[in-house]
Amino acid sequence: MMPEIGQIAEKVRSKNAGPFWVTIDIFCGNDAAFRRIAAGLPTATVAALFHTTPDAIKRFDIADLAVVKFSLPRPQIQGIAADRDMHGAGWGPLVAEIEIA
Repeated sequence: MMPEIGQIAEKVRSKNAGPFWVTIDIFCGNDAAFRRIAAGLPTATVAALFHTTPDAIKRFDIADLAVVKFSLPRPQIQGIAADRDMHGAGWGPLVAEIEIA
């Protein structure tokens, strides 16, 4: 069984990036973990998890901070009746559960 991202990274969190976007931050903690996660986590995997396309996601690999960041459109505008995650905090734990080689 392969380890999950949450077992490799120091922290995985998500939050609103305005009413139309969510940002997921993977704080790797060190260079080795950053390289492993950056190389082993395709944007397409994150897109499939959230039922969107890879071109809808903005990805930032920030080596100096050992952070991999994804920003993607929310499926609903923040705060409308259909919004089940007002603060965007529930997206990060889903990414933390992705298995990585």
